[in-house]
Amino acid sequence: MQIAKVRGTVVGTQKDPSLRGVKLLLLQLVDEEGNVLPSYEVAADTVGAGVDEWVLVTRGSAARQVLGNEQRPLDAAVVAIIDTINVENRLIYSKKDQYR
Repeated sequence: MQIAKVRGTVVGTQKDPSLRGVKLLLLQLVDEEGNVLPSYEVAADTVGAGVDEWVLVTRGSAARQVLGNEQRPLDAAVVAIIDTINVENRLIYSKKDQYR
């Protein structure tokens, strides 16, 4: 899994029928220090994440292990919304501090 920040949504009117009703998010990857990286990824949202939230994204066959995604052509899926990240007793991210 990787940490990412939700930057926006991706909308496509023409897509594989198995993707109908699937919310797609544009994610910007985040490193272990909380710095956003220059890489972006599109992932299916399985948890109702919103713009600017930090999330956990899983890739490859693990993205298809999410209930309902088994037959979808997915590389990545958002599987959690992050509340806090602590590394070596240091707070890297706190959702509640983000929205003050």
